[in-house]
Amino acid sequence: MITGILLAGLMYLSVCGLLYLSQRSYIYYPTGRNPDVPAVILNRDDARIVVSSNDIRSDRAILYFGGNAEDVSRAIAPLSQAFPGTAIYAMHYRGYGGSSGTPSERALVADGIALHDLVARTHPRISIIGRSLGSGVAIQIAASRPTDRLVLVTPYDSIAELAADHFKLFPVRLILRDRYESWRYASRMTVPTTLIVATQDQVIPNRSSEKLARAFPPGIANLVRIPGADHNNVSDFPGYVAALGGQVTQGH
Repeated sequence: MITGILLAGLMYLSVCGLLYLSQRSYIYYPTGRNPDVPAVILNRDDARIVVSSNDIRSDRAILYFGGNAEDVSRAIAPLSQAFPGTAIYAMHYRGYGGSSGTPSERALVADGIALHDLVARTHPRISIIGRSLGSGVAIQIAASRPTDRLVLVTPYDSIAELAADHFKLFPVRLILRDRYESWRYASRMTVPTTLIVATQDQVIPNRSSEKLARAFPPGIANLVRIPGADHNNVSDFPGYVAALGGQVTQGH
């Protein structure tokens, strides 16, 4: 019996070790990019970051941070239509779309801040949009750099919390390196923020988005629900573009 308990314990520890070593493969799913979309290069000390753009000169710009398996070059056209006359910059995370390096929370946020600093040289008015995984990147940048407006699409309160719900039998909170605890940054926000929630989201539970909305100071965040939409098709639904532009107010 003791031998069985020891074997079970060893198996459990082995699975914990495997989760620790492979954890980032559950968060990041690198994709390619559409080479027909113009791009600029953000040179970092340890990586070369590709940033898709609509190549527009304007005092207004949008920084876009996509989902964990999203080719953000495909977001350039719809964002250009939603925000005419606005420069769009969509960052391909490390390992994505021709960018070098390995993705991690610290690296992605640092790259995003560097992109903001670069764009701010020629575009004094910057708004930030983050979708799914990118919502956790966007909110950290908005908390540390001047921003006109923040939009979080299908956002979460914390990836650490989502992972703990997913792997209930394992000490995920202790072993997770990339935690993306957006709630920590929500309380610092002073700019208008829109949270867009897909009511049929099977990836990010609505309760996680709603919990994040409650973490903002009063009067800062507006939560907009897109009825019938799921995590991946929310941008196809009526009302999405209006919500991106802040033209829909539902409160939270």
